[in-house]
Amino acid sequence: MNMTSLGHSSFRFRPQNAFWNVVLKLFVIAAAVFVMQGAQAMADPKKGPSQESESNETAPSSSVEMVEEATFGSGCFWCTEAVFQQLKGVKSVVSGYSGGRTKNPTYEEVCTGTTGHAEVIRVTFDPKIVTYVDLLEVFWKTHDPTTLNRQGADHGTQYRSVIFYHDEAQHKLAQEYKKKLDDSKAFDKPIVTEISPLKEFYPGEDYHQNYFRNHPDNPYCTAVINRKVAKFKAVFKDKLKKKGEL
Repeated sequence: MNMTSLGHSSFRFRPQNAFWNVVLKLFVIAAAVFVMQGAQAMADPKKGPSQESESNETAPSSSVEMVEEATFGSGCFWCTEAVFQQLKGVKSVVSGYSGGRTKNPTYEEVCTGTTGHAEVIRVTFDPKIVTYVDLLEVFWKTHDPTTLNRQGADHGTQYRSVIFYHDEAQHKLAQEYKKKLDDSKAFDKPIVTEISPLKEFYPGEDYHQNYFRNHPDNPYCTAVINRKVAKFKAVFKDKLKKKGEL
C-alpha cells in the first residue's frame, strides 16, 4: 500500500511542535478517562476492582481453537488413516467415502466399484501446527500417485489417488504442488491424482475406524500397513506426535 497516498507525507513534514501538541492532547484525554474511572469506582464500591475481578472470572475465553479439514484418498483407507494419525497437529482422522453417486454407500457397495466413491480419510488439523501444504507432502510421499485406480494389490476406482478440496485455497495449493512435482520429474511417470471439489463425505462403518490401532495383528496390518507406517516415520521424523499424543 502506498502510504504517501494516504497522507503519510503530511505527517512526515509536520512541524515538531504540532506533533507534540497531538501527543499531549492524547495523554490528557487518557489521564482524564483514568481519573473519571477511579472516581466512579470510589463513589460506587460495587463497581470497583472486586466487580472487575468477578467479571474476568466469568467471562468466556476468547482463545477459540481454530481447526481445518482436508480429504484425501490414496488407496485403502486403513493405510492412509494409520499414517495421518501419527502426524503432529492432526486432531482426528475419519475413514469414509467420497466422490460417488450413491447416497450413504456401504463398504460392500463401494467395493463393487460401481458407486463411483473412493475410500478416503477426512483429516481435522490445527493449521498453526501443521499446514495444508504439509499434509499434501505427506499425501504424495506415502503412496504412488502415478498408478491409475490402483495401490499395490488393491485395484479399482475406489482405490484411486484423489484430493477433494474444501475451498479454493486448497484447490490452488493442490494444483500448484502437483505441477511442481510434475515439472521436477519427481516421479518416473506422470501424476494421475484427481483433484476435485468435495461434495459429500460419508463416514465409514464403525469397524473401519482406527483399524490399525484396533487390529495390529491382522495379516493385512502386519504385512502392508506396518511397512507403510515405518517408512512414513523414517521420512517425517520431525513431524511425528509424541507417544502421549497418539
